[in-house]
Amino acid sequence: FAALATYILPAGIVDRLLGLTKIKHDDILSIIFTSGSTGEPKGVMLSQANVGANVAAVDQIINFTNSDCLMGVLPFFHSFGYTVCLWLPMCFDAKVVYHFNPLDAKTIGELAEKQGMSILLATPTFLRMYLKRCTKEQFHKLDLVVVGAEKLPLEVAEQFQEKFGVFPSEGYGTTELSPVACCNIPDHRGQSDVQIGTKPGTVGRPIPGVSAKVVDPDSWEELGVDTEGMVLISGANVMTGYLNQPEKTAEVIRDGWYVTGDLGKIDADGFVTITGRMSRFSKIGGEMVPHLRIEEELAKIIEAAGEPDDGELKLAVTAVPDKNKGERLIVLHRALTQPVDEVAKALQSSGLPNLWLPS
Repeated sequence: FAALATYILPAGIVDRLLGLTKIKHDDILSIIFTSGSTGEPKGVMLSQANVGANVAAVDQIINFTNSDCLMGVLPFFHSFGYTVCLWLPMCFDAKVVYHFNPLDAKTIGELAEKQGMSILLATPTFLRMYLKRCTKEQFHKLDLVVVGAEKLPLEVAEQFQEKFGVFPSEGYGTTELSPVACCNIPDHRGQSDVQIGTKPGTVGRPIPGVSAKVVDPDSWEELGVDTEGMVLISGANVMTGYLNQPEKTAEVIRDGWYVTGDLGKIDADGFVTITGRMSRFSKIGGEMVPHLRIEEELAKIIEAAGEPDDGELKLAVTAVPDKNKGERLIVLHRALTQPVDEVAKALQSSGLPNLWLPS
């Protein structure tokens, strides 16, 4: 009966029969559990309007056409894969090819060549895999690459462009933002001018319908251009709240603005740069020291020494109490091919301030 009714009845009547007219914009569409970068898992409640607004906004910057083919390798239990790899192609009738393992570069390369992949959504870690194991011929139709979830190293972007002819566009978001908030897009070239859409090192401008601002994390006063502070995001993509945790929800949503917990700045052109995580800084001798910047330098050192890239996290910087300075930095690491004392010596010669050097 349902199939026959769908075929012969007007769409409005079919909607009523199926109960679709009872669905409201603020009804919960999904609950995705996340712990963010710190803390216990929280159920992020995303409404119909949250995901719908994000899908519509992302489509405006990607601009799907019937000739496009999206390679869906991101898991649906992560919000980036859920919204952009699942809902976006379904809503806009776009061709999509799925593979369950984003690290299976061999199969992904074969699928990309066979299906004519033109759009790839990934992470910088996955791009490294494809650089090593996929050929230029397999990615011959690739037109757009968007990455998120982790910072995109400039050298990875440049290597990808050199091999495949496409410079990856870095974006930014969180599960609580459905998830996309900002994104670089390809420059638009008119007859007499160029509209800049990409600035390497930034996460781009806010997507349509989304606003961003930077505030002082202590006073909550809005800060000026190129001044580092806490990044806040507002828009229809901001989650309904955390499941059964109204207190936690009130902590991160203030007057409609989602408090990301990330530090960053916004330049005069509206491009957002994420400089670190508030919880991933240590206050040493009165100075805020970013863990991420030290980890990036360490990653360069071990990579230059020939450390194999298997996609696994090799090291992390953290802090322990210190009676003299308040905190001191240490490095947690797996077994490395390079002796630890050589890594430490190379870090001392990297140009980082002495205060930033782990003990």
